[in-house]
Amino acid sequence: MQITIPKDYDPVLSVRETQEAIKYIRDTFQKELGRELSLSRISAPLFVERSSGLNDDLNGSEEPVSFTMKEMSNEPIEVVHSLAKWKRMALKKYGFHVNEGLYTNMNAIRKDEELDNLHSAYVDQWDWEKVIDVSQRNVQTLKKHVEQIFKVIKHMEHEVWYKYPQAVNRLPETIHFVTSQQLLDIYPDLSPRERENAITKELGCVFVMKIGQRLSNGEKHDGRAPDYDDWELNGDILFWYEPLQQALEISSMGIRVDENSLHEQLEIEGCLERETLPFHQAILNRELPYTIGGGIGQSRLCMLLLKKAHIGEVQASLWPQEMIEICEENNIHLL
Repeated sequence: MQITIPKDYDPVLSVRETQEAIKYIRDTFQKELGRELSLSRISAPLFVERSSGLNDDLNGSEEPVSFTMKEMSNEPIEVVHSLAKWKRMALKKYGFHVNEGLYTNMNAIRKDEELDNLHSAYVDQWDWEKVIDVSQRNVQTLKKHVEQIFKVIKHMEHEVWYKYPQAVNRLPETIHFVTSQQLLDIYPDLSPRERENAITKELGCVFVMKIGQRLSNGEKHDGRAPDYDDWELNGDILFWYEPLQQALEISSMGIRVDENSLHEQLEIEGCLERETLPFHQAILNRELPYTIGGGIGQSRLCMLLLKKAHIGEVQASLWPQEMIEICEENNIHLL
């Protein structure tokens, strides 16, 4: 367990006021996101069949919560880590066309998460996915969508300011782009997390691109599953977060694998056996649309806009008793 306590922390809003602000932010943001990116709201599952291959493997070491159902006792069921793969299947199933997309509320349990100010066992985010033409599988398309999401976040800053001027966090005016290799070249003596902190502190907001591949030092900037993002066309949106003196990741997103990058990345990670799974077969056989998509943390966004010290102030989850007591002693009221 790790916990950072900002000096003389003041939550500004009461717990009830915070709850009202959370609802306002979530209701408003999803409508503006859908309008800006041409996305339609759909419903999504909380769990999937293990044999479908649809669950997100994250870094490959996290174990999903699993169970069996009375009427399907021979089929292991897994609570989703995210909907990265399911969304692409849904776009085909529901007949979405190029430049149309979907968004949904994604709720997940990540029981192996290391808990701290920013990480919870409960994950809530807006998952979105959009159909693109094969000719749009390039960095220009990626940057365009990053800038659109940044625009909506900036507009939310102004919306929150109107209702809660005493609590709103002032955000930078621009988002900057940098690759994971460029970060290593700039800060060769720092760890990946230290590099992110250094660049976001300097620039305010950055999109770190090309995550998952090995860098010139033989290491990865961060882990990425090999079967949804194209490692050449993905990245994370990071804001410098003054209350905790560190980078705050708001979104992980990217252009998804095609038949070539899927095979290459599975081969690199030594898991070509996944090519026999239904989802992977559909990509290899070009039966699924080419897409771009990602996740935007709902609680993370509320934290950012309301300048909260702990994600537990904007979501209801479970925390070690020691963390609860330390937070309460320092005016951090966990829901």
